[in-house]
Amino acid sequence: MVIGKGFTDRLLTQAEIRGIICQGLAQIDVAGKRVFVIIPDGTRSGPVPLMFHLLSELLSVRGAKVDFLIALGTHRRMSEEDILEHLGISREERYGQYAQVEILNHDWQNGLREIGIIPAAEIRELSQGFLDQHLHVEVNERIFDYDRLIICGPVFPHEVVGFSGGNKYFFPGISGETVIELTHWLASLIGNLGIIGKEETPVRRIIDRAASYIQMPKSCFSMVVKRERDLAGLYFGSPEESQAQAAALSARVNVCYVERTYHTVLCVMPDIYDDFWTACKGMFKAEPVVADGGTLIIYAPHIDEVSYTHGAALDRIGYHVRDYYLAHEAELTDVSPLVIGHAVLVKGAGSYQTGVEKPRINVALATRIPPERCERINLSYVDPTTVHPEEWMGHEKEDVLVIPRAGEVLYCLRE
Repeated sequence: MVIGKGFTDRLLTQAEIRGIICQGLAQIDVAGKRVFVIIPDGTRSGPVPLMFHLLSELLSVRGAKVDFLIALGTHRRMSEEDILEHLGISREERYGQYAQVEILNHDWQNGLREIGIIPAAEIRELSQGFLDQHLHVEVNERIFDYDRLIICGPVFPHEVVGFSGGNKYFFPGISGETVIELTHWLASLIGNLGIIGKEETPVRRIIDRAASYIQMPKSCFSMVVKRERDLAGLYFGSPEESQAQAAALSARVNVCYVERTYHTVLCVMPDIYDDFWTACKGMFKAEPVVADGGTLIIYAPHIDEVSYTHGAALDRIGYHVRDYYLAHEAELTDVSPLVIGHAVLVKGAGSYQTGVEKPRINVALATRIPPERCERINLSYVDPTTVHPEEWMGHEKEDVLVIPRAGEVLYCLRE
């Protein structure tokens, strides 16, 4: 049974949020148990401080020992200062009332345990024939030190799984590279336009199957976030069921429909994204409303790095459409499918025939990444000092759309 509620015309009050958490925790046995709460990193919006305080308090009151694991995927490790800000606590609180609470970063390359293998035949069925390979399922081994796992994270339209949340916090949130690589490569084969904003996808089916290998009690608080830290909805239940209810509401709250496409779309990226690897979400959420031959600009003057984790690989292979990489597959056997999948999704739809690449749209960076590096990675460059978003606002009649705080709300063409 899923506990919770959500609205399209108002926000949840703090009393309602607390009530849902109390009702949810009352359904599970936590007394005397060790509980591991899996939360998002700083690249995701949501009332993380509120949820951290409430879950710490209410689980402790019910007699549980509670710790937290930050689901980084392959994102950069959060520093202690980052974590304090992310959780909304002071240093004094961290080493005072929360001194017994362990707060860990996930490491996608170390401390993993293989928990199962999904056979190739099953992957072929789940991926609708796009892939034909087995999958070794690895997850952070620290979860096995606990009696119960609780996911707490937002549900947004997502380029890899359709909608984020639920078991995505296990895979890729706290998994090893095998699942991360396969799911991102599968998403790139299907394409962002074929996945984002869809509640049921081949990738979602695979991560749900992978999560079935975690043979311990699992629950999930699925948040539908509006205006950065407000909640339009909160649902508690199994990771699959609570995420599904949150995705249905997110499809109404976090999708903006426009009447036509635009030649120029300016995505103003917030500073929760510290490299282009994460800020590229602006592209994914706006690609559907860029006209054929148009330009999408990622405006993030605070960013000076392509990827803190995968920058060297991207400098080597650049950003290209899917068929370009398929044509050069023999030359890229040593490059992670995760990196290639990311590059495909960023470049967007397009074709590659007889040595000629034709992306559907032009992706440009207005960041502190210099023009020569943009050229090296096959993306256009726009001088960020020449971009003034406030002056571009309201110019829809001139075929310009400005998206403030881009990266989480999906823009779609109204059918």
